[in-house]
Amino acid sequence: MKASFAILLAACLCVQRASSLVCWYCEGAESNWGCWRWQICSDSETSCATVYVGAGLAGYSSQSITKGCVPVCPQMGVNLGFVATSVSCCSSFLCNINGASSVKTNHLILAAGIAASFFYLFGPRL
Repeated sequence: MKASFAILLAACLCVQRASSLVCWYCEGAESNWGCWRWQICSDSETSCATVYVGAGLAGYSSQSITKGCVPVCPQMGVNLGFVATSVSCCSSFLCNINGASSVKTNHLILAAGIAASFFYLFGPRL
């Protein structure tokens, strides 16, 4: 009985390829705390990606984080001060734990965007 259980266990462990990439996975999470599930990538998916989108205008701010497996990585980053987005990729086991560190806030552009929104909303009354 023990021998057959050991053979069955070994067979189950050998079914999945040992070289499969595993990435953190979430869709539209508000922070990294919402990204604690993981995903086994297919053979065509060779990278783990983190997509960060953040916006702030007139006292309102929001961010969205999406993580998962991707076949091709369009690594990029755009920061307009009041809107920022970045895509970062990596290719090792659970490596996409935090990918939003490449986006830095430009406080001068952020302040200009907030001031422009006030002038747009309240221009004639200011």
